[in-house]
Amino acid sequence: MNVLIGVVVVVASVMVGYIMHHGQIAVLIQINEFIILGGAGLGSFIAANGIGGLKTTIAAVMGLLKPDPFTKDAYLDLLKMMYQLFNVARKEGLLGLEKHVETPEESEIIKAFPSFLAHHHAVHFFADTMKVVLTGSVGPHDLSEMMEIDLEIAHKEASAPATGIQTVGDAMPGFGIVAAVLGVIITMGKIGGDPAEIGKSVAAALVGTFLGILLAYGIFAPLSAAMTTRLNSEGQYMNCIRFALLSFARGESPITCIEFARRNIEPAVRPGFTEMETKVKEKAA
Repeated sequence: MNVLIGVVVVVASVMVGYIMHHGQIAVLIQINEFIILGGAGLGSFIAANGIGGLKTTIAAVMGLLKPDPFTKDAYLDLLKMMYQLFNVARKEGLLGLEKHVETPEESEIIKAFPSFLAHHHAVHFFADTMKVVLTGSVGPHDLSEMMEIDLEIAHKEASAPATGIQTVGDAMPGFGIVAAVLGVIITMGKIGGDPAEIGKSVAAALVGTFLGILLAYGIFAPLSAAMTTRLNSEGQYMNCIRFALLSFARGESPITCIEFARRNIEPAVRPGFTEMETKVKEKAA
């Protein structure tokens, strides 16, 4: 929602300032310029990312309208869930975890935390890594490398929409110049005619440059930055799981495992140790 508010403020500020200078909004409504910039931007994006990339990017942009799901409560739920599962392993042995990680959607413990289940990649990452731990054939060092590879590949895939948006944004001023040059070409054919018509033609040509710059720095750049921020938030959530699992694989106690995870959370949403300890033990009880 902050992205939408920011974009509205940008556009509104530019338009209000323009009107205060006695500018006419009708002059800025140049459908041909919109078609040139919009079509060129869309075409270049599809050429670089394909139709599938376009659909993914639209979904990612729409996701920015929702609040960041990785809140303090979401992290507390994650820590409580992992603490309970690690306690199962301590009391029943590793085999006691098998039913929970084979079908996590049916696990009585995991089902109690819908904020975790809603994040499908996190569920698969946690379950798949726990299955590897249960085999007992991979040491902590190799497990750490395995998880790092998984997260790196996932991050690369998830960052494609933000990179695509930023690339199109970087190209927008150039497309604006293309639109302006085309307008100037048309204007040159009117030289010797009505000066008022020549003036309108030049103004229409400059609208392309204006739109290209406004789209680049007022819309596409903030969108890309917001998507990157949301992606970093998701990455932190995944690393929280990663460090807990690595600690568990080393044979450390459940409370130590989730403390490793807690330390990976940024201070703005990180619960205190006492708060975390109280919450996880209450839920476990």
